[in-house]
Amino acid sequence: MPAGRGARLNRVLAKPDPEHSLVLTLYRWATVLIGLLVPALLRARARRGKEDPARLEERLGRASRPRPPGGLVWIHSVSVGESQSVLPLIERLALQRPDLTILSTSATVTAAALLARRLPPGVIHQYAPVDTPAISRRFMDHWRPDLMILVEGEIWPNLILGARSRGARLALLSARITARTAAGWARAPGAASALLSCLDLVMPQDAASAERLARFKVQTAGPLNLKLVGEVLPFDAAVLADLKRQIGERPVVLAASTHAGEEAMIVLAFRKARDRTGLDALLILAPRHPERLDPVLDAIGGPCAVRSRGDLITSQTELYVADTLGELGLFYRLAQVAVLGGSLVPGIGGHNPLEPARLGVPVIAGPHGFNFAEIYQAMFADGQGALLAADADALADQIGHCLADAAYARRLGQGGLAFATGAAASLDQAMSRLEPLLP
Repeated sequence: MPAGRGARLNRVLAKPDPEHSLVLTLYRWATVLIGLLVPALLRARARRGKEDPARLEERLGRASRPRPPGGLVWIHSVSVGESQSVLPLIERLALQRPDLTILSTSATVTAAALLARRLPPGVIHQYAPVDTPAISRRFMDHWRPDLMILVEGEIWPNLILGARSRGARLALLSARITARTAAGWARAPGAASALLSCLDLVMPQDAASAERLARFKVQTAGPLNLKLVGEVLPFDAAVLADLKRQIGERPVVLAASTHAGEEAMIVLAFRKARDRTGLDALLILAPRHPERLDPVLDAIGGPCAVRSRGDLITSQTELYVADTLGELGLFYRLAQVAVLGGSLVPGIGGHNPLEPARLGVPVIAGPHGFNFAEIYQAMFADGQGALLAADADALADQIGHCLADAAYARRLGQGGLAFATGAAASLDQAMSRLEPLLP
């Protein structure tokens, strides 16, 4: 064993030993039994489009790529939002430490598609292994990470203990610990504290998460919200020019990342705003999950153009359904204002308002964006790029205001751009905290 890895192994083993936790022992045995069912469950998910059938072996810890020699940093993000937020960190690591191999894992098909387009050259992507003892051991034996970076709330005991037992350093960045998560941990506080003691670095994304972590004796190293430090969404310049040609001078409202129950509300509010202002505006409706096209069309309840069908935008087009992945960068660049989905109905938690803010696009959001509560609270302040629509009538009013007063919409968007630019500086602090943990 290399001397550096041996020293790290001695250091981590000097921490409280989670191996002695009865709860964690029971968890390991339970996941041993669950592991017998995992292959069949993955195949069933693949039939429903929830897994990539060509890469199921990766979910079982069997790598589809060889491990390069030298140091390796493993960064795990579960789905699209987390994967998108971690890209600036990956890019910075790849730039500053080209001697290291970076392994990026994700758990969803949509996140894998995003990372396939956006990861820097040389970064390896694999699907995340299921957290059973045998699968995590197989994964760790192959990849042997020197540093394991988890994002937001990805606390997987078998993977964490497997990395720790091999002397890897562990970091939890942009940690988001909800009240529900903390309540679950409180049912076994000793086990939670023992598992969390394996982490060498924890940077919570908000004060509430820091307070909840402190209840379990976790020392944090300052705030970091990776969703504040993301980069501007990419776009295809030729496609953008073509869409602009089709739209002409018409003002555009974008409904971005919408969910069930939101499309009908947004269409109704848009039509009210259109009637009040007398403007020939266009609504682009981009559902969060493009496979929901049929329910979206039902909610619209009238004629519309659909991007996946190759429909063009004409002077008669009122609604354009953008049912594609990875093209929000295009549609934000067309919009005079964006209504951000996931916030108009309860239970979803909203989506990141900084994506449009980085492009100077003002945001209208509903009252249910709890996943981004602190960001929204700051952006709802005067001139910071976002407007709150408490109900359907307020949504129509806000859309109408931004359509009728383009200068007002531009000022609001510029305030959001200034806020998003200032928030990005925290990545420098995160890199300085990670430096001592790098191989």
